[in-house]
Amino acid sequence: MKISLPKLKAVLLYFCENTELKYLGKVKLMKLFYYLDFGHVKKFATPVTFDRYVKLDHGPIPSTIKNMVDDLENDPDASILADVIDIKLAVGQTIHRISAKRRMTDADKKLFSVNELNVLEEVCARFGNKNTKFIEEASHKEAAWNSVAILQETPYTLAVKDGDCLVEEEDIKLGLAMAGL
Repeated sequence: MKISLPKLKAVLLYFCENTELKYLGKVKLMKLFYYLDFGHVKKFATPVTFDRYVKLDHGPIPSTIKNMVDDLENDPDASILADVIDIKLAVGQTIHRISAKRRMTDADKKLFSVNELNVLEEVCARFGNKNTKFIEEASHKEAAWNSVAILQETPYTLAVKDGDCLVEEEDIKLGLAMAGL
């Protein structure tokens, strides 16, 4: 993963501030990251986080980010995300609710390019007030879900198989190569 920790934290804050929190659990959070990265790839040939995506039952997930969120849930005091988000499983609930510990600052916003902010805004406009089932079902219509087996890596180049991709596979390969991947 190539994203800086401050930028990752800013993405988490952005999602917390721009989605309906009653629907923001771990599964939906992973799907929001998927749509951020693959949405940016489809328009600009590079992801935002550069995390490695893997197909799980609920859809493609960013493996390093998922591990970081799991670490927060398992040991909040030792987590590097503990200063920005909380994760709680309420009694009688199945959703691990995500909430922000602080507001996003101007310094956080400056970590994003204009294009990244536009894609963040588009992702939240599309899925912000939708439940987990909605975003999960949407992700299952994507080539990143349909083209690989469970537990297999989901390459960014699969984005070109979706009708909304505006770039060529060679553009994505070049973008990833320029980033050292």
